Amino acid sequence: MSRVCELTGKGVQTGNNVSHANNKSRRRFLPNLRHVSLISDALNETVRLRISANALRTVEHRGGLDSFLLKANTDELSEGAQLLKRRLRKKLEETAA
Repeated sequence: MSRVCELTGKGVQTGNNVSHANNKSRRRFLPNLRHVSLISDALNETVRLRISANALRTVEHRGGLDSFLLKANTDELSEGAQLLKRRLRKKLEETAA
């Protein structure tokens, strides 16, 4: 399982640990990933995702999972999230028609 957020694509970054003597050694900055269950209002189901804490705040700010997915860039989403976005669009088109 890779350390990448399923909604935002945020992943591992690298950098240096710098000591007081200015010695540098490589290190990894890991994203703050959490397993969360989010509710899709349009699909009437709960979706379990592994997302960063920052993405969770963004989802809440945008008004829920459905509105986040509709506004999100498809390239950044994981395959599961892309499938969810397609299902959501299809469901919204059916209800509109």
